[in-house]
Amino acid sequence: MSLKRELIFFAKIDEPGLTGIDVYKRAYSGYQAVEKTLGGKVAPGDVIDIVKASGLRGRGGAGFSAGMKWSFVPKDSPKPRYLVVNADESEPGTFKDRELMTKNPHQLIEGIILASYAIKANVAYIYIRGEFAWLVPVLESAIAEAKAAGYLGKNIQGSGFDLECHVHLGAGAYICGEETALLNSLEGKRGNPRLKPPFPAVEGLYACPTVVNNVETICAVGPIMLNGADWYRQWGTEKSTGTKLFSVSGPVKRPGNYEIPMGLPIRTLLEEYCGGMLDGYTLKAIVPGGSSVPAMLPSQLDTPLDYESIAAAGSMLGSGGCVFIDDQVCMVDLALNVTKFYRHESCGKCTPCREGTHWIENILTQLEHGEGTMEQIDQVYGICDMILGKSFCALGDAAAMPVMSYIKLFRDEFEFHVREKRCRVNRRRAELAPYREAATAASQV
Repeated sequence: MSLKRELIFFAKIDEPGLTGIDVYKRAYSGYQAVEKTLGGKVAPGDVIDIVKASGLRGRGGAGFSAGMKWSFVPKDSPKPRYLVVNADESEPGTFKDRELMTKNPHQLIEGIILASYAIKANVAYIYIRGEFAWLVPVLESAIAEAKAAGYLGKNIQGSGFDLECHVHLGAGAYICGEETALLNSLEGKRGNPRLKPPFPAVEGLYACPTVVNNVETICAVGPIMLNGADWYRQWGTEKSTGTKLFSVSGPVKRPGNYEIPMGLPIRTLLEEYCGGMLDGYTLKAIVPGGSSVPAMLPSQLDTPLDYESIAAAGSMLGSGGCVFIDDQVCMVDLALNVTKFYRHESCGKCTPCREGTHWIENILTQLEHGEGTMEQIDQVYGICDMILGKSFCALGDAAAMPVMSYIKLFRDEFEFHVREKRCRVNRRRAELAPYREAATAASQV
């Protein structure tokens, strides 16, 4: 099979000068979809229908139908409408949106124009993570070029449609990847999630109808509108159409971002695209969708990478952060490391997440350092179960699901910690040992 990244997003992603509008037009038929849609007087409702027919699902993690989400915007609301692009990309293991924005910002801008036109939004925001501040000039330059070429601003392509696009820099909070927390942050408030309903499509930014989609989702809109729904459906499965970007990390020979047709087996991604595991490393577990999803076993390598198949295998496709874990990683240490992240990133609004992640971290710390008991293994699982589905937003689920899967699949490692009071294997601890010893020595001076 061909291992070229030549599908939709990565067709010519490394083309020199692609951040400029002229190269984008030449390499990607740039802005032809805008000319065809707005210049050709395709109705906004028809744009929604085409995107819905394409089967495009949100690529930020939830996998909800993009066209369906757009159709929820009230057609008779007198309020302004907004499109918000979630460019926060804070899920550990995921780094695909950064490559899209870094190398091909105009594909995002073109998708924003089409999506805004579909929902009749005259203002769009790109909410970008604070740590990605270096990307702001890249995006603002692309916006300025698009506006100078008549693709943004007043009366785009003679359609009577006006659109302004702004870049907003967040403060670097994982919780702002949740759409309502993002909207609060965009309004200048604390980034806490809101109670739903009302959903953002009805009452979102400034209490007005709002659509929130992530970068990869919006980038797919231009190619779909240029080539049609059937063209997009040539890839993938019946329910998981098109292509998907996967950010691959771990001890593999060729880590990085890959665009693959939905439904490709995990084994093909690992062995043919990524070249397999590095010499001397043996696969122990797979995290298919970022740190927040349950782990899978090597025996499940032939599972297709689509929403339905991964769910049937007991995990989630999530954001596409595919982490391959080797046999020198201690799952107790991994559980503690993941929990520390989610405890730190909890906004503290609800008790299950705020208190639960704190107690999970405390108990896992005892287990990791050989001070735990067998009963505490079940206690951790029980606390996770009390968080799962009971927190205010999905961050609680994100904290609970991976830890529960580690205990379920690798309970023998947790029990080994209790019996032997040490890790069975832990490459990370060995690598960090010299630094710990140096820090200890320095503190004693």
